[in-house]
Amino acid sequence: MARIIAVANQKGGVGKTTTCVNLASALADMSYRTLLVDLDSQGNATVGCGVDGRSLEHSAFDVMTGALEVQDVVISLDELGFDLLPSNSDLTAAEVRLLEMEEREFRLKSALEAVAPRYGWVIIDCPPSLNMLTLNALTAANSVLIPIQCEYYALEGLAALLETIEQVRASVNPGLEVEGLLRTMFDIRNNLSSAVSDELTGNFGDLVYRTMVPRNVRVAEAPSYGLPILRYDPASRGALAYLGLAGEVLRRRRNREAGRALTADIAEEGTIE
Repeated sequence: MARIIAVANQKGGVGKTTTCVNLASALADMSYRTLLVDLDSQGNATVGCGVDGRSLEHSAFDVMTGALEVQDVVISLDELGFDLLPSNSDLTAAEVRLLEMEEREFRLKSALEAVAPRYGWVIIDCPPSLNMLTLNALTAANSVLIPIQCEYYALEGLAALLETIEQVRASVNPGLEVEGLLRTMFDIRNNLSSAVSDELTGNFGDLVYRTMVPRNVRVAEAPSYGLPILRYDPASRGALAYLGLAGEVLRRRRNREAGRALTADIAEEGTIE
């Protein structure tokens, strides 16, 4: 069964879509069957995978409104090694439609249940706002990965997102976890970047990934060619960073599962029959 990660931050320009595309690519390169879900009406993840959103016959809009199943819309990107549930501007109308539907928070969760057994990982690119589409992603996900640019307002936006995650956990998805905090577009020469980074690690400890994605021209160029950085320039610092992130995500998952198994064993041994 797939592990579903929502990549979210209500602040735009923090590398959210870049992280989705390149994490999906890195996991696929590690031989994990991976699905990338573009849930942003801007369709940037779709374009970043080399798919023209304007020419799509079907998109995530059809899935969210119940017109089609996920498997009817998914595109197999054989050259990139992973699958894509694409999006375009049609998805803007889906949010309005969702407000009129019953169990509107569970539309994506229900849709993904049919295909989850086919994948090891599902990565969801959320809109840069806390709207109904984002709520659907958080309801469907096992965990949330939060990209953060190390700048002045980063912590203020993070507090609002963490509060939203707590609300989702208390209402519709009690198992939702914070997968980790990823420092993006990091400039080691910038004193503010270092100060914000130190504050993040001081406040959140092990939740902050050791991997930092550097500010890198090659990473910024790759989407214009419709390629993940691992295909566009696999030797670049950005490509190496996203490979490192994928490795951390996998190690953390193994460690958490091992910890849960140990806890379950201890609990079973302590049970009095």
